[in-house]
Amino acid sequence: MRRLKIKHLTVYEYSRAVEFLPHKLLLRPREGHDIRIQTSRLQISPAHNVKWHRDLLDNCVAVVNFLEAAAKLSIFSEVVIENYEESPLDFLIERSAVNFPFDYAATEGPDLAPYQMPTYPEDSKALHSWINQFWSQGWRVETYVLLDNINKAIAAQIQYQAREEPGVQSPAQTLSKKRGSCRDMATLFIESCRHIGLAARFVSGYQLTPTSETALGATHAWSEIYLPGAGWKGFDSSSGKVVGNQYISVAVSRHPEAVPPIAGAFLGILNTRPVMSLKVEVTEIN
Repeated sequence: MRRLKIKHLTVYEYSRAVEFLPHKLLLRPREGHDIRIQTSRLQISPAHNVKWHRDLLDNCVAVVNFLEAAAKLSIFSEVVIENYEESPLDFLIERSAVNFPFDYAATEGPDLAPYQMPTYPEDSKALHSWINQFWSQGWRVETYVLLDNINKAIAAQIQYQAREEPGVQSPAQTLSKKRGSCRDMATLFIESCRHIGLAARFVSGYQLTPTSETALGATHAWSEIYLPGAGWKGFDSSSGKVVGNQYISVAVSRHPEAVPPIAGAFLGILNTRPVMSLKVEVTEIN
């Protein structure tokens, strides 16, 4: 078991007081058999109230309604968790799905169908050409080996590059540029899997790394693929590894742009653009 402390501070500064519209926060980790939350606190300024709910995909969402205008918005989250995912490779796939291609069970098909639909259908031709190096029609290959090969190839062929711009590159853009952020690389993996009929989803969260305490080093994005018998299994295309207990899932989504940590808007007339600062730390508690 690994105990981790996650600190996430986001500050927006404006040239004059503005009125904040409701903000949606996705900062609380997804609890389950692998992750348990020990403590959690959320500090927000200016004055506000918070309503919590579970969304369609069981992500824990905080909706913040502000009670006053201000020239500065500060959102701080601190969570201590226990992560029990000690052996990420210790899983069994049902016999019918050990080799690819396979069909999902009829009882699971309707629930998995949205995760098999491409988000970027216009990139089908580019994806088809790229995936041919791993699998073509008529081939028979071990399912895990296929996923591992695709995941490792993205890490090897695409140069990781942090991007502060909002949004996600399309798979064709990432393949053409041969560089991208973690969310771009995860999107390429997801769309590659969907292209050959596998159910895949986007995951946003945090990662414990040797440089986690250097501001932006701990926010992360990866993918999950649904494997019969094993369930949703995580793959990190930035490193080419299977997700283990150094990863903390916060939110999952079919679309890679649907789960930013903080989303909201404001009303006001400004002479200059707002200034945002972000600091994230993930540390291990011995």
